[in-house]
Amino acid sequence: MKIPKKIKRYCPKCKKHTETQVADSKKRTRSTARPMSRGSNSRMMARGLKRGFGNHGKYSRPAISKFKRTGAKTSKKTDLRYKCSVCGKSQVQAFGIRTKKLEFV
Repeated sequence: MKIPKKIKRYCPKCKKHTETQVADSKKRTRSTARPMSRGSNSRMMARGLKRGFGNHGKYSRPAISKFKRTGAKTSKKTDLRYKCSVCGKSQVQAFGIRTKKLEFV
């Protein structure tokens, strides 16, 4: 999807429409957002969000159709940030657009 580098948008700080610079930011994954979360991997495995491996008998490698992420979406929502050219404040878009590839033109 192609998005222009600069868009005229309402700035809540300036209280008027100003030219904003568009940028995307990398979504933080579970491990980067909370790296010190207690027992994260073991909890995920207990909830069925992570596969077990080795010495779990028949639970080591379940059938692919039984995985929790079977049928999951192939694209992630984009996290667009708009930086005001007047005051320098930035806002994050309330809703993301689901795209595989994002290109600024």
